[in-house]
Amino acid sequence: MSNVDKVKKMIEERDVKYISFRFTDTRGKLQQTSQHIGTVDDDILLKGIFIDGSSINGWKVINESDMVLRPDLDTAIMDPFAAQPTLALFCDVIEPTTGKSYERCPRGVARRAEAYLKESGIGDASYFGPEAEFFVFDDVRFGTEMNRVFYAVDSEEGPYNTHREYPEGNLGHRPAIKGGYFPVAPVDGANDLRAEMVSTLADMGVAVEKHHHEVAPSQHELGMRFATLLQCSDNMQLYKYAVHNVAAAYGKTATFMPKPIYGDNGSGMHCHQSVWKDGKPLFAGSGYSGLSETALHYIGGILKHARAINAITNGTTNSYKRLVPGFEAPVLLAYSSRNRSASCRIPFSESAKGKRVEVRFPDAASNPYLAYAAMLMAGLDGIRNRIDPGKPIDKNLYELPPEELATVPHVCGSLREALDALKNDHAFLTAGGVFSEDMIQSYIGLKMEELLAYETMPHPVEYKMYYSV
Repeated sequence: MSNVDKVKKMIEERDVKYISFRFTDTRGKLQQTSQHIGTVDDDILLKGIFIDGSSINGWKVINESDMVLRPDLDTAIMDPFAAQPTLALFCDVIEPTTGKSYERCPRGVARRAEAYLKESGIGDASYFGPEAEFFVFDDVRFGTEMNRVFYAVDSEEGPYNTHREYPEGNLGHRPAIKGGYFPVAPVDGANDLRAEMVSTLADMGVAVEKHHHEVAPSQHELGMRFATLLQCSDNMQLYKYAVHNVAAAYGKTATFMPKPIYGDNGSGMHCHQSVWKDGKPLFAGSGYSGLSETALHYIGGILKHARAINAITNGTTNSYKRLVPGFEAPVLLAYSSRNRSASCRIPFSESAKGKRVEVRFPDAASNPYLAYAAMLMAGLDGIRNRIDPGKPIDKNLYELPPEELATVPHVCGSLREALDALKNDHAFLTAGGVFSEDMIQSYIGLKMEELLAYETMPHPVEYKMYYSV
């Protein structure tokens, strides 16, 4: 049965009324347009639909705005949040004049990264397993007027609510600061919420594993199984979609902001990754922690290019409020076996198939297609050029003496630093045409807009520190 026939059978069996054509913009936000089933035929399923690309930030100018969303029929799922039966399809963005992938389409970048891996002869599959953290709040308010800047979030779990009077009474069970990892109910008040999120993901065809409370009050994590780079990117978009919508169904609000709360741990997206060839893992060997030379060179590439890929894996101004010492954030560019204070950790595994590298500095506010592709390209550059990662550091990096600490490189301290690093170091990304020069420059331009909005806005802390000088 062809993919078209499978989708048509699904449409018939589920009495589908709408098809949601979904794609991801440069910032990583999932977008969609829905077609009534009466307009959908074999031609649309195979060739796609037209959209206006000029309405997407960082994409087309208005005089050449026509673009095509070509659905990937292997990704068909039923949308569990739609009132009308709706089938959702991930799409690739296509240039109508050439029939080729639009070079700024993030999903196209991920596809090209997978193709480059095969063309390189190094391997034929890359697997990613992200651990994305998020916060759930009961209320969020913010404003950025010219004369007023504020935000306020509230959660029943928040330790700032121990004194609050609730109509039904304050039960007093809530995690302390850095105390959320991981008690049972009633201290953990979101077990059912997370279970609903995981079950919903499973219903959408994502292979799931677990859920648990995270270190900070109101912070959580769901576990999904590893997958190939492109499939994992799609799955992360479904992960975020499920988290946002299940939270909303419970009358709550979820965010993947890396640092929404001052004075407690932020949210990361630790990324487990490995490269395989002919069904065999390339990262297993007899070297440090059971790693192969290939794996060590992969780590060497990640560490060498880390500050450049920070601009993609940590692509928000808020990302660098998480990447500070003291909150379990991996700010030092070192690798170590099982040591969670290192930027690259080697998780314990008794199986050769389980040998992998865990890159710990990314966060889930990033675009998954671009973030995973950037890490793969950095790692492949390390393998191709046999980049030495240096000696592992098995000490607690947070407690190194100053003289030793000074010798260890660190991640960028701001988005501006990261964008400057990306400007000066991106040849490894353009290898094989995976990221085009145009894609990188447009990404930098888009992020500079965010950076300037942030840097030129007066902050309440500045009033506190400087108003009376």
